[in-house]
Amino acid sequence: MTQSNVAYQIMWNRLISVVEEQAQALVRTAFSTSVREAGDLSAGVYDREGQMLAQAVTGTPGHVNAMADAVAHFIRRIGRQNMYQGDVYITNDPWEGTGHLHDITMVTPSFYKNKLVGFFACTAHVVDIGGRGFGADAHSVYEEGLYIPIMKFAEEGEVDETLTRIIRGNVREPDQLIGDIYALATCNEIGHRRLVDMMEEFGLDDLDGIAAFILENSRRATLEAINALPRTSAEGSMTMDGFDTPITLKVKVSVQKDRIVTDFAGTSGVDKKGINCPMVYTKAYACYALKVAIAPEIPNNAASLAPFEVTAPEGTIVNAPHPAPVALRHIVGHFVPDAVFDAFDKIVPGLVPAEGAGCLCNFQVSLRPRTDAPAPSDARRAEVLTFNSGGSGARPDLDGMNATAFPSGVMTMPIEATEHAGPVIIWRKELRPDSGGAGKMRGGLGQYMEVGARDGHEFDIQAMFDRGDHPARGRRGGSAGAPTTIARDDGTEMRLKGKQFVPHGVRVQMAFPGGAGYGEPADRPKEAVMRDLARGYIGAEVAAEVYGLSAEDIAAVAEAVARGESV
Repeated sequence: MTQSNVAYQIMWNRLISVVEEQAQALVRTAFSTSVREAGDLSAGVYDREGQMLAQAVTGTPGHVNAMADAVAHFIRRIGRQNMYQGDVYITNDPWEGTGHLHDITMVTPSFYKNKLVGFFACTAHVVDIGGRGFGADAHSVYEEGLYIPIMKFAEEGEVDETLTRIIRGNVREPDQLIGDIYALATCNEIGHRRLVDMMEEFGLDDLDGIAAFILENSRRATLEAINALPRTSAEGSMTMDGFDTPITLKVKVSVQKDRIVTDFAGTSGVDKKGINCPMVYTKAYACYALKVAIAPEIPNNAASLAPFEVTAPEGTIVNAPHPAPVALRHIVGHFVPDAVFDAFDKIVPGLVPAEGAGCLCNFQVSLRPRTDAPAPSDARRAEVLTFNSGGSGARPDLDGMNATAFPSGVMTMPIEATEHAGPVIIWRKELRPDSGGAGKMRGGLGQYMEVGARDGHEFDIQAMFDRGDHPARGRRGGSAGAPTTIARDDGTEMRLKGKQFVPHGVRVQMAFPGGAGYGEPADRPKEAVMRDLARGYIGAEVAAEVYGLSAEDIAAVAEAVARGESV
């Protein structure tokens, strides 16, 4: 049956809703707070060649864009001749999945009328995968946890119980991890059911027609956006803290006919610690940076991603080969867009934002009964991972977003969910005044957090921070954002990365970085400065010395706030 373009467009929209339902099913059924509360996941549907046709709105670019390449690996490793109805495939291979062992990717072949018509895939970050735990301390990937090669989790509906026993025997939170794996398999099954409903409704025997329509229209629209750009190239760079020594990302962006090539030649080499980034994750965020800059309205799929080509010499920190430690590959990967934007801003000025916090401000707490004195009978062990964000960079026409993750899009986890996961206490969590860089458009604010343990517990904290010595840089005259700090409440300074012991009764105080400003601070409208002052985003000193607000206006703001009036 020949379908019209209108019908195909309706089916396209339906596919997007199918994978969004797939993702929401994962959110509702996952055991890990990183999935349920932070949305650290992805979901997508693929044609029978393994080309991504649609992705869920819920999810992260690092997962989605990396997973776009992963399904082809599953097809190659499993073999089409070994695929059956009821199969479910699994891996956490950093180089053929999404970049580190803490992400589980599952792929399910979709059969209709006994014929393979496509695949569903999904990814979720799991709280524990064994090994040293989630952190940068390892010297090789072998130390970082259990490796699951691409293999069958289930064959024709029968789960591989040997595999599940091996997984259970190698992780700290076995019930939680196995629960997440079943949630991943279930969400793929829900996607398959909705796809079958759609195919029956539209009288389809396969996805060949709708796949061709999606990929051709996406390819054409993306090429139109690329070919409207100046045919030139530019270089950019940025420096981040690294583990022991700073790391520099260097990039050259070249706009060519029908493609944009991004090359990371000159970037720092592989690090001894686990902050290295496999190429699949670098590619995911480099593509994302350019796509949101020039073609944000075009749905994400194999064809809209294909014109964005990414290269990097093997052995650089953005193309780390096996067996490099990669647990915190997100730290480097989340800075890739800022490095790309540094170059692209020279090609198309006035389009991309100033730098932001970049990588997520994550930390994991490994709690246990105190060892310096007798512990209460109810003291227990627990692993608690919390996702948090600094401020995003100011945009050419808008302020940066406060405590909002860019580029990952992962949500900040509620205190209640974090404290429910284990005997941890979040004593403080609030916006950090004056942390957003000044500018015509102000950078987004970071936040303060203070964490401790319930009485009778001590803990190790795995710090996963950056922007301590290299805060977000402003653009077009904007000021830098505030840097990251971390220390114990007894005054002891702490490192921004790595596992560190915290004794019983001691708290950890953290200040997460702010986004940078865009444009000259002197050009910021007076009304916006007064509004920031009234909201507590900036103090009176910054309002006066940086933005030039008069003493009379500062007093007027204070009086209005005291009366409960808006400014």
